[in-house]
Amino acid sequence: MAQPPRCIALAGPTASGKSAASLAIAQRWPVEIISVDSALIYRGMDIGSAKPSAEERAQVPHHLIDILDPLQSYSAADFVRDTLRLVDKIAGRGRTALLVGGTMLYFKALLVGLDDMPQADTSVRERIEARAREQGWPALHAELARVDPATAARLPPNDSQRIQRALEVYEVSGRPISSFQTGRIRNPDSPLEPEHLISLEPQDRAWLHARIAQRFDAMLAHGFLDEVRALRARGDLSTELPSMRCVGYRQAWDMLDAHGDALTREQLAELRDLGIFATRQLGKRQITWLRSMPRRQVIACDAPDALAQVLRKVDDLLEPAS
Repeated sequence: MAQPPRCIALAGPTASGKSAASLAIAQRWPVEIISVDSALIYRGMDIGSAKPSAEERAQVPHHLIDILDPLQSYSAADFVRDTLRLVDKIAGRGRTALLVGGTMLYFKALLVGLDDMPQADTSVRERIEARAREQGWPALHAELARVDPATAARLPPNDSQRIQRALEVYEVSGRPISSFQTGRIRNPDSPLEPEHLISLEPQDRAWLHARIAQRFDAMLAHGFLDEVRALRARGDLSTELPSMRCVGYRQAWDMLDAHGDALTREQLAELRDLGIFATRQLGKRQITWLRSMPRRQVIACDAPDALAQVLRKVDDLLEPAS
């Protein structure tokens, strides 16, 4: 009799229904959830990250949530290291690791491996950030186009995080970041097989856009701005940190920077538009990555029976084949 996998995954764009589906799976099978989300790792970032509630987390063990302060950084390599350790421990308890989230870089690192790029250099990064403050990110995008046209061609001029990293790699190594991105596999022992990844993807983008708008409105109604105000009041955080670059947080922080703590109705409406647009862009990038995974198990998340389909897929994966 074939053994079921130690690890399966549920991926999808933001607001596609991953959290609800994962809880339904946990009611049916002995699983423990490993979060694949670069925002959920941070303490104090609950509303804007749509973090599972205390009640939801009490239903099933969750891992890689609230493990760092927003002042700290967490890399894809850190995620792989922690996930490999957790999968072994969960299997040792006779349970299955269920990876759930939408941070596609983490999934890529686990499935494909990481290219051997230079480590982050704080001094170089600070110099790049200073130039960006003076010249703007479009100017640095133009600079990147001169030294690494292949990378610049796939990045929008305001993608500050990726432009910064590409310029940093070039300054540290003298090589364009595209020369490191060879696609070679460095992690052949990944516990996750590509066909064990269930992918929630909308047939109709308008359905996902409506869900994104509803979620952002709910965040605002539940005190998201107060959450960002509290983070700003600490005095040691800034939008240069990975935590504060998370979608929604960056837009709220910038609005508070520009207008002060008390936003007018018009400014709140502008924040809503900016946050929803940024979240839509994130969803588009997530779907693009998922579609590059040829062996994934696709379920239309906007289908009326999407949850039933997910449960049937999980049944197929976890029922030992005779």
